[in-house]
Amino acid sequence: MKFLFDVFPVILFFAAYKLQGIYAATVVAIGASALQVAWMRWRHGRTERMHLVTLGLLLLFGGMTLALRDPTFVMWKPSIVNWLFALVFLGGHFIGDKPLVQRLMGHAVTAPAVVWRRLSLAWVTFFVVSGLVNLYVVYIGSGFYEAKEALIAASGVPEVDLAACAEQFSGSVLGLCEHAHAAESAWVDFKLFGMMGMTLVFVLGQAFYLARHIEPLPEAQPVLPTGAEDAAQEADAGGR
Repeated sequence: MKFLFDVFPVILFFAAYKLQGIYAATVVAIGASALQVAWMRWRHGRTERMHLVTLGLLLLFGGMTLALRDPTFVMWKPSIVNWLFALVFLGGHFIGDKPLVQRLMGHAVTAPAVVWRRLSLAWVTFFVVSGLVNLYVVYIGSGFYEAKEALIAASGVPEVDLAACAEQFSGSVLGLCEHAHAAESAWVDFKLFGMMGMTLVFVLGQAFYLARHIEPLPEAQPVLPTGAEDAAQEADAGGR
C-alpha cells in the first residue's frame, strides 16, 4: 500500500499525459505531489524527506517546463532525484556508524557489517545508473531530443504542444510533430513501467542476496525464577 502511495504522482502523471499531454501532466504531478505531502502532514504529523524532495524538484523542473514550454526540463527530474538519493546513501558511509540501508532494515534483519556496506553501495550504483538510463532514453533511446530539434528547425516554433500536432501543423511538419510526440510518449512509458521494473528487479536481487547472509537470531535462554535453578539441580541429583 505504501508503495502505491509513493508512486501516486507518477501514476497520475502517466494518466494525465495520455489524456492531455505533457504540460497538463506536469501540472497534475505537481498537484499530486503537494497533496501527498499535505496528507502525510495531516495524517501523521510529519512529512517524509523523499516526498519533500520530489515536490521541490517538480516545482523547479516542472515549473521550467511550463514556463518555457519545453518538456526536456521535467524529463531531467527523475535523474536528479536518483542522483540525490545516491548521494544520501553514499553519505551514510561517512556519517554515523552504520550505512543508511542498515539503519532502515537493521531492526528487522541481522547480517554482517560487510553485507550492509555492499548493499548500500549497490543502492548508490543503482541510483546513479537509473539516472543515466533515464537521460539515455530522453536523448538517445526514445529519439525524443533529436525529433524535437528537427521539429523546431522545420517549423521555426520553439514552443510546441506535441499533444496537439494536428491543430498546429500540416504536411511534412505535421509528420515531424507526430514523430516527436511518439518519442515523448515512449519516455513517459519508460518513466512509469521501465523505471518501476528496474526498481523491482533490483529490490528482488537485493532480497535474494540478503537472504543468503542473514544471521539467525540467538535462541533465547529460559529464565528460571530465583531458586528454581538450585531446585532443579537437587531434583536431578535425587533422580540419580
